Amino acid sequence: MIKGFKDFLLRGNVVDLAVAVVVGLAFATVINTFATDFIGGIIGAIGGSADFRGAGFTVNDSRIVIGSTIDALIYFAIVAAAVYFFVVVPVNKLMERRKRGEEPMATAPSEEILLLQEIRDLLRQRSI
Repeated sequence: MIKGFKDFLLRGNVVDLAVAVVVGLAFATVINTFATDFIGGIIGAIGGSADFRGAGFTVNDSRIVIGSTIDALIYFAIVAAAVYFFVVVPVNKLMERRKRGEEPMATAPSEEILLLQEIRDLLRQRSI
């Protein structure tokens, strides 16, 4: 039971997924900080307040806060732009090249590969 769990955890896809989640969380922290501190600071400099998370208005003695929503929208726009320009566009270009048949030419096999293929062929001849 423990061996099966260990095999599951060490499977390539699970490890890749874990790395992707950790890198994604780190990226999210960077983008969140950029959105709140830098972009929020610029908006605050224009609007007169460095922290606009509490910005809002009051209707019938009820406070409606829109600053945190604006902050979340800025964060979303930055993440969406980063994903689009760093993931979607390169993958689309790669798929377009593959569709046109412009894949990079395969390099000639190395000397080690040629030697291993020769050994394989000799072993096949012996076994026949």
